[in-house]
Amino acid sequence: MSLATGTGAALAVPAQRVRPADPDALWRWAALSPALLLMLGLGLLPVLNLVALGFFDVHWAEGQSELRFVGTAHYAALAKDPLFGSAILNTVVFAIGAVAGQMGLGFALALLCSKATRGRTFWRAVFILPVLLPGIVIGAMWKLMMNPDFGAIAQLLDLFGLPPVDWLGNARLALFSVVLVDIWHWTPFCFLLFLAGLEALPRDVYEAAKVDGASTWQELRYVTLPLMWPTIAVTFVFRLVLAFKVFDEVYLLTGGGPGTATEVVSFTIYLRFFTQDRAGYGAAMSVAVIFLIFLMLAAAAATRRRVQPA
Repeated sequence: MSLATGTGAALAVPAQRVRPADPDALWRWAALSPALLLMLGLGLLPVLNLVALGFFDVHWAEGQSELRFVGTAHYAALAKDPLFGSAILNTVVFAIGAVAGQMGLGFALALLCSKATRGRTFWRAVFILPVLLPGIVIGAMWKLMMNPDFGAIAQLLDLFGLPPVDWLGNARLALFSVVLVDIWHWTPFCFLLFLAGLEALPRDVYEAAKVDGASTWQELRYVTLPLMWPTIAVTFVFRLVLAFKVFDEVYLLTGGGPGTATEVVSFTIYLRFFTQDRAGYGAAMSVAVIFLIFLMLAAAAATRRRVQPA
């Protein structure tokens, strides 16, 4: 095909190549659609049911549920519920403390293990042991260890002439104690992700840094951290979401007490649903928490785009 110009010269225009249609694309979509629809249904239908339930009061009579439409009354009550606000604050404090400790310790252990030349397999096995234990075992073990009368920590303090500490019964220390247990439990998760990221980094970049005379700190700051940023961001999001969902450790260690000192939002929702029989209000509380988590993830994604190294 040619296009004539004003001077009579012909300008050749290459013909546009049309990509042939993939004959197997329709078959692949047809084969995957049942699984996709199943996953979409399992994920979406419970959320929609939860949203709908938040607009009703649920009562039980003769084994049957009775629904009474209340509109947005439950959501209006959330703004005036001091226990919900306290639970959100406890959850935020718990999440910040636990995630910061887990990522800091996990990254430090991963750095040490990646540089180890002997016994690397042994140290990996030791570091990942806590994350393999069931939550019920961890709760029972740490509750016994923190017992102020006969616990292992109290006996250790007694060896140094220090008085026992009521780690789980003191309102000022209870949440801090639960954070420590969660750090011990989930640091191996961060360690594994960071170690995998460190071992996947290109070696030639480090060799070039050594040739340029970079110190250990400069190598960490200008080479390791920028290259590890995607792994750090993914690990942070994973652990932050899971920290907001914490329940088993609070339930097993303190039961939300003393008072409401360790009552996180998931435990508050549990109480509304199964102890106080306020399913509609618990559903509205759950929807509010889901919305807050989405806002948190959106803020984290926006922050990542602003601070991501070039």
